[in-house]
Amino acid sequence: QVQFVESGGGLVQPGGSLRLSCAASGIIFRIYAVGWYRQAPGKQRELVAVITSGGSTNYTDSIKGRFTISRVNAKNTVYLQMNTLKPEDTAVYYCNARLGTNWSDSWGQGTQVTVSS
Repeated sequence: QVQFVESGGGLVQPGGSLRLSCAASGIIFRIYAVGWYRQAPGKQRELVAVITSGGSTNYTDSIKGRFTISRVNAKNTVYLQMNTLKPEDTAVYYCNARLGTNWSDSWGQGTQVTVSS
């Protein structure tokens, strides 16, 4: 059974930084693409960053140049370094894994990021 455990969220002032972590289990992590989603209040969950099994990355336009996704396969962990945070980055952040075109149906509890002065 696939499981994801996200951590690292919190309250931060605009312009601040946070580093999110997600530990995955139940999959052969190194062969999966992994991604970070976020869901703001009243909005749909959106995919914001992906890193493939080969290390290629892709970002949604709103976070390009500010967020960096990375992975450590030996730890079955994916990270999201978030810099220059803005109030509109406030959301619950989730990770997920994809093999081929199919993202997992399993979701973790997410980690809350709140950007506010």
